[in-house]
Amino acid sequence: MSEVRRLDREILALAWPALGALVAEPLFVLVDSAVVGHLGTSQLAGLSLASTLLVTLVGLCVFLAYATTAAVARRLGAGHDREALQSGVDGMWLALLLGAGLAALLWLAAPWAVSAMGASDDVAAHATTYLRWSAPGLPGMLLVLAATGVLRGLQDTRTPLWVASGGAVLNAIGSVALVYGVGMGIAGSALATTTAQLLMGAVLAAVVVVGARRRDASLRPHRAGIWANAVAGAPLFVRTLSLRLAILLTVWVATGLGAVALGGHQVVNSLWGLAAFALDALAIAAQALVGYGLGTGDRERVRAVLRRCLQWGVAAGAVIGVVLAVAGWWIAPLFSPDPDVRVAVAMGLAVCGLCMPMAGWVFVLDGVLIGAGDGRFLAAAGMLTLVVYAPVALMVRAWAPEGAVGLAWLWAAFAGVFMLARAVTTGWRARGERWMVTGA
Repeated sequence: MSEVRRLDREILALAWPALGALVAEPLFVLVDSAVVGHLGTSQLAGLSLASTLLVTLVGLCVFLAYATTAAVARRLGAGHDREALQSGVDGMWLALLLGAGLAALLWLAAPWAVSAMGASDDVAAHATTYLRWSAPGLPGMLLVLAATGVLRGLQDTRTPLWVASGGAVLNAIGSVALVYGVGMGIAGSALATTTAQLLMGAVLAAVVVVGARRRDASLRPHRAGIWANAVAGAPLFVRTLSLRLAILLTVWVATGLGAVALGGHQVVNSLWGLAAFALDALAIAAQALVGYGLGTGDRERVRAVLRRCLQWGVAAGAVIGVVLAVAGWWIAPLFSPDPDVRVAVAMGLAVCGLCMPMAGWVFVLDGVLIGAGDGRFLAAAGMLTLVVYAPVALMVRAWAPEGAVGLAWLWAAFAGVFMLARAVTTGWRARGERWMVTGA
């Protein structure tokens, strides 16, 4: 078997299960969008604001997964199995502490956060309801991130797949039952997601605990270990903050373009997230393989992983892009009976499709540099790309027309300008070798 084919097998063995697990997560939002969308345009717009704020809050904590994956993979590659699991356990304790604090903060601050986004009164009421019913699920959501990061670092992407798939099915059934069967409306959709996330976190944590016991790792919280996880994740927090600020800015602009654009943005953003997570499966494979390769000190192997994952990423992005661009007109009716929203969705997806190959490049490079522990560069690059994107987004808010055309311009700014800035910065970094630091 040739070296390229062997490497392809390793990449795909990690990427396919990771793809399933990642796709299951945005399916939560897609199911909520489909169920809530048929309650009315105001409810769909409220879900758009609320889900963006919730995903932003959880997304800021994605370092719980990324930093843990890199640390566990490096230590595993260096032969330090017990230390690898110990860092993972400490990461899960950090997730529970953060989740409890953020749950209380979200419940208290929900009305203020929604108001700050400039929503109308009817949209704001639905958004606040969704956020408050979602708040109790935050500890589960963050525990899912941390435990998944541990398992990825151990080269296990299959367990998160099964757990995420089960959670997605449970969420879909619960959402329909609570929204329409019980008559809870948008609150029922949030409660279904909360329940599913808490159960997912419990199952994944139990799997990690079993592995930690086998390797004689302690299950007690260690202040030094928790603090080390927090410090290691700080640069990735800043990097993710820049991404989430860009997403919040995009939603703010969509809000200013009217209810049709905002409702359409919810659907387009959900499908973009679905496609992004699909491409991110390759980034996760790159994280695990790069972290392990640098742990063993094999730089040549790491460079080969980089090249091959980039080829896969661009190719997969091209295929997904064609599907989104062509299928937009048939997808839109699934989410809204409003013809204006349908047109906005179709136009937004056409723009996304054109930019998807570049997105594949960006997501893979992100994964490679995260796997290498190059968080400081990613933090600086993230803030730079935000500075590039912000004035373009503000111009769309000021000059673009309301409705479908305005949404198309907004996605040209986000999927085009913002992603291009990320492609240039990460591509420049990957050309050198300063990020290829070896050892545990």
